[in-house]
Amino acid sequence: MDPASNRCLAMARVALGAAIFLALAAAAAPALAQNPEVRTTCNIHQGPCSAELAGRNVELDISPKPVKAMEELEFRVTISGDRLSAAPYIDLGMPAMKMGPNRVEMVQQKENTWTGKGVIVRCPSGKTTWFARVTLPETGTAEFVFDVVY
Repeated sequence: MDPASNRCLAMARVALGAAIFLALAAAAAPALAQNPEVRTTCNIHQGPCSAELAGRNVELDISPKPVKAMEELEFRVTISGDRLSAAPYIDLGMPAMKMGPNRVEMVQQKENTWTGKGVIVRCPSGKTTWFARVTLPETGTAEFVFDVVY
C-alpha cells in the first residue's frame, strides 16, 4: 500500500474507534447520571411515620400493610396543634424521577385527623422507593420517603 492509502486506513480505524467509544458512552450515560441510592426516612410497613413541621407533629400512616403498589391504599394524616385553615393533601412520587401528578385528597374524619384513598403505581424501572409529601396549606410540607412492595 502506498502512504496515502495507509493514512486513509489509519483515519478510518480512528473514526471507527471514536464511533464505538461514543456509542458505548451514550449507552452508559443514563446509568452514570442516576442519583445515588435514596435513603428512606421511615419504615411505613412497621407503623406510622412522623415529622416536625412548623412546631406541629405530622404523622402519616398507610394501610393495609405491607404497603403494596397497584392496590388502593388508605392514607391517614394526624396533625398536632391548632385547627388547619384548609385540608391537607399528599403528593406521591419517586425521588429523582419526573412523574405525572398523583395527589391524594384528604377528608377530615375528626379534629386533626384526615384520610384519603390513593394508589402507588408500579414503576417500570423496578425501583420501590417512593415519597409522600404531606402539604399543610399555609404551613409547609413534610416529606416521608419509604419503600413499597411490588
